[in-house]
Amino acid sequence: MLCRDGMMKTMTVQTFRELLTRQPFRPFRLIMSSGESYDVRHPEMAFLTRSDILVGIDMDDGVPAEFKICALLHVATIEPIDQQSRT
Repeated sequence: MLCRDGMMKTMTVQTFRELLTRQPFRPFRLIMSSGESYDVRHPEMAFLTRSDILVGIDMDDGVPAEFKICALLHVATIEPIDQQSRT
């Protein structure tokens, strides 16, 4: 992940643990090295392993249809999601 000072920051389990346990929670978007992106709008929609973050997708009724497995090594950027732009 690129930090504001232009230096690379390694994505670790701790990085994501802090994002998921922040109070109040702030939704964020994972941008992968492939260019794909996944939104984490609620902390219960993402699960961590030692090397991956699983993100729930296709939620029509608040329950994910499936989970995408995203390798922490391939997370290029994390962006905040503006709640007001939610559709």
